[in-house]
Amino acid sequence: MKRLRSMTQRFVTIGLVAIGVTSVSFAQVGFKLGLGGGLVSPMADYGGSTAEYYDGKNYGLSTGWNLHGKVRLNLVGFNVAGQIGYSFLSNSGTPPQGGGTVEVAHNVFTIKVGPEYHISLPASPVAIYLGANGQWNSFSGSTTFKGISGVSSGTIDLTSASRIGVGFSAGVIVRVPALPTFDIGLNYDLMNLSGKAFEQDPSKDNREESYAYLNDEKDPAYRASDSKHFIATSRSISALTITVAVMFGL
Repeated sequence: MKRLRSMTQRFVTIGLVAIGVTSVSFAQVGFKLGLGGGLVSPMADYGGSTAEYYDGKNYGLSTGWNLHGKVRLNLVGFNVAGQIGYSFLSNSGTPPQGGGTVEVAHNVFTIKVGPEYHISLPASPVAIYLGANGQWNSFSGSTTFKGISGVSSGTIDLTSASRIGVGFSAGVIVRVPALPTFDIGLNYDLMNLSGKAFEQDPSKDNREESYAYLNDEKDPAYRASDSKHFIATSRSISALTITVAVMFGL
């Protein structure tokens, strides 16, 4: 009888502790959802000039725009952030030899998920965060040539391509009473760490074909004097983004 009473007391104690811990945990869980936008600056081989893009050295894109939705889950001592975004980048200019114009545009759909580490400042409505994420990126876009010898005038659509990357972020969270929370972030994304490839329609063999695919890997048929196969090295796609989002608690 005493043994049964002792076991019952233990189970009751364990149950009360578990309920208490669960209550505290749920009390400290937070969920925020928001929308934002920002400026995207292409880095490494993703930037440059349209003349360099024509030569296959990089993608020749200039600063563009980003729109995104963000979710932040605050757990006990742990934070997870997710983001779905769409970036628009473009540029226009002349080819290396001059004459005519090159217009290039990329659209990038991105899904990011990763942890965040938050640092609260005493007696301040501002908190600092550092984060990292894994990401999936889908690229689309087009290239338009006008009046350039060596290529046909017209628009070439970029065949959709997906790449796996990683990103790093730092930012501040500003909490103002009776107002939404503001999230101001700086993000550096390495967007094609995995999945680089060179693609070409085997039924075609012309310069335009190399612009119809993302082709961030070297053309295996590259020759220095070959105008049809001119992508000599693999290309890195990265970007620096400044974002501002308005976050609402749910």
